[in-house]
Amino acid sequence: MMLQNLGFFLHDCAKVKALRRGISLHAAAIKLGLVADTSICNHILNFYAKCGLLHPAHQMFDEMLHRNLVTWSAMISGYNLWGRPHKALQLFRNMQKHFRPNDSVFSSALSSCASSRDSNLGQQIHASALKLNYCSVSFVVNSLILMYMNCGMCADALSVFSDSSFVHPTLVSYNIAITGLVDNKLFEKGMELFVILLRWGLLPDRFTFAGLLGSGEALYGLSTVLQLHCQMVKLGLDCMSFSGNVLMTLYSKFSLFQESDKVFRSIREKDVCSWNSIISDCCRCDDHSKALYVLREMDVAPDDYTYASVLSAAANMASVRVGKEIHGRLIRTWPEWDVGVGNALVNMYAKCGNITSAYTLFERMEIRTLISWNTIIAAFANHGHAEKAMALFEEMKTAGVEPDSITFLELLTACSHSGLADVGRMVFDSMSRVYGISPGIEHVCCLVDLLGRSGRLSEAEEYIDKRDDEVVLGCLLSACRLQGDVGVGERIAKRLVKLGPLSAASPYVLLSNL
Repeated sequence: MMLQNLGFFLHDCAKVKALRRGISLHAAAIKLGLVADTSICNHILNFYAKCGLLHPAHQMFDEMLHRNLVTWSAMISGYNLWGRPHKALQLFRNMQKHFRPNDSVFSSALSSCASSRDSNLGQQIHASALKLNYCSVSFVVNSLILMYMNCGMCADALSVFSDSSFVHPTLVSYNIAITGLVDNKLFEKGMELFVILLRWGLLPDRFTFAGLLGSGEALYGLSTVLQLHCQMVKLGLDCMSFSGNVLMTLYSKFSLFQESDKVFRSIREKDVCSWNSIISDCCRCDDHSKALYVLREMDVAPDDYTYASVLSAAANMASVRVGKEIHGRLIRTWPEWDVGVGNALVNMYAKCGNITSAYTLFERMEIRTLISWNTIIAAFANHGHAEKAMALFEEMKTAGVEPDSITFLELLTACSHSGLADVGRMVFDSMSRVYGISPGIEHVCCLVDLLGRSGRLSEAEEYIDKRDDEVVLGCLLSACRLQGDVGVGERIAKRLVKLGPLSAASPYVLLSNL
C-alpha cells in the first residue's frame, strides 16, 4: 500500500512539476529503504526527467540494479522532451540490446529523429515499427509524420498520413501534417489538407490555424489571411493568445497595425507574447511613446524581449529620463537580464548621448556577443571617438570574437567622423583581404565619402572603378562638387548618365555646380 501511494504521489509531482515535493518524496523513499524497488525507482526517475532534471534522473538510471522497459522509456522520453535528441537516440540504441521497444519508446525515438533531422535512423525505426505492427497506433503515426516533415520528406509524411492501415487521421495528425507542409513552403498543399479536414467534419483548433499561418511570415496574400481570420472568429479562436499572437505578427508584416491592435484587444487572456507584439508594432510605426505606455499597462511580467523593445523605443526618442526609468525597473524586478537586454541598455545610453554610462554597462557585462561589441564600437564611432572605437576593435579580436560587415561599417563611420582617411583605407582593405568579407555598397559609400572630404578624389575613384552603382557614383560626384574637381566629376557624371534615364537629371545639376 505504501509503495502504491508513494508511486501515485510521485506521478502527481511529475505531472505538475512540483520540484520540492518530489525531492522530499525521493528523500523519504531513501529513508524507508524503498529505492530497491524498481517501480519506485521508475517513478523517481520519471519525476526528475519530466521536470528537466536530467542529471539526477540519469544518476538514478545508472544506480538501478534492475531496469525494465518503463525505465528506458522514461529516460529516453526525458532526453527527448528537454531538447537532447542525440542522447535520447543513443539510449534507444543501447536499449534495443536488452528490450524490444513498445509504442511509447518508438514515438519518443521518432520525435528525437525529428528534432535532430536524422532521416536515416528515422526510416530504420519506421521499418522496425512496421514489423512490430505499431504503425496503426495514432501517436506513433503522428511521430512518423513529424519526423518525415522535419526532415523535408513531405511525400513520405503524406504517405504515412494517408496509409490505409490508419483509416481516420485525428485532428492532431492533421495539425502536424499542415504545420509540416507550411514549414516546408508547400502552402497550397497545407490549405488543401485544411479543406479536407473541414470536409471530414473535424473542427480546427488554435494549433491548426497557428500551423496554417506559419510562424508569422507573410506566406499568403492578404485575402487568404483575412479568410482564415474570419474562420477563427467563427470558432472563437481569435480571442485566444496562441493563435491571436500569430495573427498580430502577420498583420504587422502587412503593415496593418490597426488590425493588429484590434486582434490584441480581442484576446481575452493576453500573455507576454501578446504584449510584446503590440509593443513591437508601436516601435515599427515610430509610436515610441505608446510603446512605453503599453509597458506601464502590462498585467503580466515583462520578459527580456519586452525590456529590449522598450529600451529601443527610449533610445529612438533619445529620452535618457525614460531610459533610466526602465533601467531602474530592470534592477528592481529583473536583475538577471540576458545579453540582449544588456546590449539594448548600452545602445539606449549611447543614443541618448551618455557615452560614459554606455561604456560602464558594457564593461560590467559578463557575456559579450558580437552585437555587444558592435554596439559599443558604434557608440564611440557616432560620438567622434575614432581612436577608442579602433581600440575596442582590437580588444574584440583579442577576446576571440570575429567581426562582421556591421563591425567594419561602424569602424569606417568612426574614421569618417574623425577624418582618418589612411586608417579608413586600411580598415576597408582588411575586410576582404584578412576577414574574407565582401564590402557592400554602404562600405564603399562610407570610404568614398571619407576620401572625398579629404580631397583624395582620385583614390576614391579607384575604389569604384568597377562599381556602376548609382548611389556610390552619386556619392563621389557630390564629393567632386564639394572639392571643385571638374575632371573626376565629368568622368563620374558620364558613367551616371549611362545608367539610364532615372539617373540622367541629377548628374547635370551637380556638374553645373562644379
